[in-house]
Amino acid sequence: MTQTPAFNLPKVELHVHLDGSIKPETILYYGKKRGVSLPANTVAELQDIIGMDKPLSLPGFLAKFEIYMPAIAGSREAVKRIAYEFVETKAKEGVVYVEVRYSPHLLANSKVKPIPWNQAEGDLTPDEVVSLVNQGLQEGERDFKVKVRSILCCMRHMPEWSLEVVELCKKYRQQTVVGIDLAGDETISGSSLFEGHVKAYEEAVRSGIHRTVHAGEVGSANMVKEAVDTLRTERVGHGYHTLEDEALYSRLRRENMHFEVCPWSSYLTGAWKLGTDHAVIRFKNDQANYSLNTDDPLIFKSTLNTDYQMTKQDMGFTEEEFKRLNLNSARSSFLPENEKKELVDQLQKAYGLAP
Repeated sequence: MTQTPAFNLPKVELHVHLDGSIKPETILYYGKKRGVSLPANTVAELQDIIGMDKPLSLPGFLAKFEIYMPAIAGSREAVKRIAYEFVETKAKEGVVYVEVRYSPHLLANSKVKPIPWNQAEGDLTPDEVVSLVNQGLQEGERDFKVKVRSILCCMRHMPEWSLEVVELCKKYRQQTVVGIDLAGDETISGSSLFEGHVKAYEEAVRSGIHRTVHAGEVGSANMVKEAVDTLRTERVGHGYHTLEDEALYSRLRRENMHFEVCPWSSYLTGAWKLGTDHAVIRFKNDQANYSLNTDDPLIFKSTLNTDYQMTKQDMGFTEEEFKRLNLNSARSSFLPENEKKELVDQLQKAYGLAP
């Protein structure tokens, strides 16, 4: 895709994974430094192995993380550095506000790991991971003038982690953390949610922690309904299959539910099939509330411009629609109301719109 900016004005991004946004150079550096075997020695080779050029299944995509995460997870220095470098990358993409998400447990090296990780640097707990990420993000915010907040992920396949995740959200809510997410393979729990996730989200509601959930990406509309009615989510990650249930979609539009759309990601994970209309076209035509996001740019070999180009060139998106969706993204952010208003005002001024 061409690198000419499709929308050369300030942008907001709400759905991007920290562990899916690491610079290949950083992975190679820590692989060598920590003695972690990687299947490549150069950036180009690593990108070819990690990156995707054609669609895979969602589990196939998720397996990519196992290739390179052992070089990063468990290293205090690496965890802080990837957070700092993430902010630098977003500054270059013209992002003025971003919410980045990650699983504290998958960046730690505790003994409950589902796969073996490097243990040489001593135990790094999920709690310390959050502290280190916060430090990296705050230093990046200072140096690159991008406002950045974080969302902590529960993982569908590890419900025993979820209560700890919500407690970390509460502990660090004044230090970048603004919300909780449920991520991972949507089909893994079958037709119902694990109790650990439900209890964590109940605690999030009680504690005033903002909530988003990956749902309706490859799963059915019922997964979205479950996220809304059981987990009381305030935003839906992806949500494409909501359109299979017109009553649900109409209800969520009335309630101004925000859909975190990742167009290029949806193509490569097989969540959207070429030859069919992408859900985001319906969202646009209905003037629904949604954002455009990269999801995992390392694996998708993309930048935020990739998603803007895709929607502009292939789906008829205009600059006016880009302005509208970014203002909706700002209004649907997990910032406190006063900071949200400042962000909206900042965008309106940049877009030449009256407040």
